Amino acid sequence: MDWKKELIKNILEVIMETYKIQIIETIIIVVGYIITHYITKIFINNTLKQSHVQRGRRKIIVKAVHLFSFIAATILLSAIWGLEQSEIAVFVGTILTALGIAFFAQWSLLSNITSSLLLFFNHPIKIGDTLKILDKDYPFEGEVSDLTYFFVHLKTDKGEIITIPNSLLMQKSVAVVQKNNMSK
Repeated sequence: MDWKKELIKNILEVIMETYKIQIIETIIIVVGYIITHYITKIFINNTLKQSHVQRGRRKIIVKAVHLFSFIAATILLSAIWGLEQSEIAVFVGTILTALGIAFFAQWSLLSNITSSLLLFFNHPIKIGDTLKILDKDYPFEGEVSDLTYFFVHLKTDKGEIITIPNSLLMQKSVAVVQKNNMSK
């Protein structure tokens, strides 16, 4: 039994000597990340409260800052534990590319096409239905005159044609005021 304890002790000593600097640097990075996490949360919340930013928006800003600090800590830990600069560059490039595509897709044509498929197959609206868009800033109502890959066309009582991007229609609350008899 004593030889097992001695063996484990010797293995731990070898590991500690071999990786002593990396372990110390890792502890510093992790402690620094935790401290930074709490300080930024308090600082951002206090600063944004003074400028009267809504609570929901403050939470989003705090989450974004924490995401970037987590990515920075991960990159530093990767460098400490021996990843090459080219490997880190590929990792960072991949993350930034994915984020860029995700942010761009919100406004892209692909987003509207995807939304048109969802509207077509899963949404209760059909051509001829009267819709009311429940938006506090720009509420409007009209009859669906056309559903395309990119837009939903609404005809108002005044005869105006309003085009709404499909992705925007997926984000807003919609009330079906009157169903078309033909859409059953």
